[in-house]
Amino acid sequence: MSRLGVGVIGVGSIADMHLAAYAANDDVRLAGVYDINPDRGVQKAAAFDVSRVHPSLASLLADPDIDAVSVCTWNDSHAEIATAALHAGKHVLVEKPLSRTVSEAEALVEAVERTGRHLEVGFVRRFGANARVLTSFIDADMLGEVYHARATNIRRLGNPGGWFADHKRSGGGPLIDIGVHVLDLCWYFLGAPRPVTISAAPHARLGNRSNVTSLSRYKVADYDPTASDVEDFAAALIRFDNGATLSVETSYSLHALEDRLEVAVFGERGGAELEPQLRIATEMLDTVVNLAPQIDHLTFDFAEGFANEINHFVALCLGEAEQVAPASHGVEVMRILGGIYESARTGREIRVG
Repeated sequence: MSRLGVGVIGVGSIADMHLAAYAANDDVRLAGVYDINPDRGVQKAAAFDVSRVHPSLASLLADPDIDAVSVCTWNDSHAEIATAALHAGKHVLVEKPLSRTVSEAEALVEAVERTGRHLEVGFVRRFGANARVLTSFIDADMLGEVYHARATNIRRLGNPGGWFADHKRSGGGPLIDIGVHVLDLCWYFLGAPRPVTISAAPHARLGNRSNVTSLSRYKVADYDPTASDVEDFAAALIRFDNGATLSVETSYSLHALEDRLEVAVFGERGGAELEPQLRIATEMLDTVVNLAPQIDHLTFDFAEGFANEINHFVALCLGEAEQVAPASHGVEVMRILGGIYESARTGREIRVG
């Protein structure tokens, strides 16, 4: 019998990545799912050969066959469900963002300490092959001290609508949804420093841009072309306690020539761009040299990233791995996100902490 029983809470689109990766892991038995939409729970259980569809969250958390859970629900329920799962004795992998507020994230760290269970935050891009290679270069001091990073995730037509566009459920727009991926990676490459000051500006001028029909877009099931009360663009500059800086730009809707994804870091002896493909800039023999590491996936591959993340989480639960994205990292990323939104709200630079 497989050594780890896993339950998945919330089986919308992102949960497919979790379910597929768990199903491919020989150490896992998919013991249960729960979703607020019972029909969807039944469909996903059949598709991924899950043992049981639970009628309630309480039922899944009380199941003794479940040792660990993935939380793949709306942002507003991440902290509540993760806390309940920890107190039910389950290890937890919770999709990003960890919570909607810093206080919720800090309470989760306390719950981890009280229960002795593992909680891993779903910063999946840390597990991409390109990110792992760049991490090894940084850890080996090949770039020297990394002092600046640039995080960009621009979609010119990418507001999914539904809960993503509902501030009460999501906690924000592209910053907390797609911007957090690149923000987290840059912060991770900078050495996970504490933020000191943040200056930010949001815009909510374009909304869903539902009038545009020339390009396709991802839409959630409850998409409403008239509804969006989140930002559609955000920019920020963050200064950290180690002297490093990070600039961020992210959008759901921007009159840009193309979508743009960029993760770039700059150190005293070299720099690197992670997207659109991993390249490293350095000097050799008084000559500027651009290096292109030879790996299977120079860009982030979602299936591979989620497989690596899930396999790591399983090994962590079995006592065979160390944490890569602990709850404490989730707190600091929430501190940065909260600071960006606070600076945007007040229209001034703020001090953090």
